[in-house]
Amino acid sequence: MKVAVIGAGAWGTALAAVAAENGHDVILWAREEHVVHEINTQHSNATFLPDAVLSESIRASHSMDDVHDADVTIIATPTQYIRSVLTSHQQLFTNTTIVNVAKGIEIGTHLRVSQILDDVGVTPRDYVVLSGPSHAEEVVRRMPTTVVASSASIEAAQRVQTVMSTESFRVYTSTDVVGVEICGALKNVIAIAAGIVDGIGFGDNTKAALITRGLAEIARLGVALGAHQQTFFGLAGLGDLFVTCSSVHSRNRFVGEQIGKGRTLSDILAGMSAVAEGVPTTKAALELSTFVGVELPIASKVSSILFDGEDPKDAIRELMMRPMKNEGS
Repeated sequence: MKVAVIGAGAWGTALAAVAAENGHDVILWAREEHVVHEINTQHSNATFLPDAVLSESIRASHSMDDVHDADVTIIATPTQYIRSVLTSHQQLFTNTTIVNVAKGIEIGTHLRVSQILDDVGVTPRDYVVLSGPSHAEEVVRRMPTTVVASSASIEAAQRVQTVMSTESFRVYTSTDVVGVEICGALKNVIAIAAGIVDGIGFGDNTKAALITRGLAEIARLGVALGAHQQTFFGLAGLGDLFVTCSSVHSRNRFVGEQIGKGRTLSDILAGMSAVAEGVPTTKAALELSTFVGVELPIASKVSSILFDGEDPKDAIRELMMRPMKNEGS
């Protein structure tokens, strides 16, 4: 098959490597011309995925015209740019299975990625979201990894499962698109909170409490939107939340950690080459929660810390002093 990957960041590059390993014809689109040149001549991507050795069969391009006629098209651009990319090149995304690997919610519209794509003419049967505990740095080194491909069409999910499964990259299928997308978006917000906990210097008790209550918060929003409860305890939910809150590879945890150490958000983001999706998603998630009437106390405090300058220790103290309640509520 021909597999096109839109976005040569760390995750897009790693997925291109997975597809190439399966023998597919892979075209990798990059915005940066120097990245295209390096991938085509040196078979590496030092800017976004240092030390990765890429297959010579992967071809990079700076032209969107080269990604047409793909059987599978992987969208690996940040959520806030997906609408503009697809709207500008809509003719290239017909007769292909669209695989979204971005994890976020659009600011202003508070739409999930499947809803954004529906807005620009991608039908649910052609859409798959691929998510789970899967850092690019480990995937490209062929460390055993499991993810889930979810679609309203089980046939589309199974197509992606066949295209992307290798000896080290195992893909499960699901039909709970809402649940998988909410898990992917909100876990980044909780990961920022986990980083703040690390940066302050709190311990395992605090981190465990945050992950557990964070999962409850994610599930509460997802179920209100029609997601299946079971999804939140699977790869896209608990699995991805755990790894993103714990790993040194996590950009969102890094942002939180630096905030906890006293740096400003603008200073942190200015020094990053990749996007931490949890930052804009914090705003969008709160917009969405207000719309559906669901309380997100941890996300609300992350927002106050990031955008209103609230002291992280004060925010944590306020969370600890919230009214007593039953754990299941």
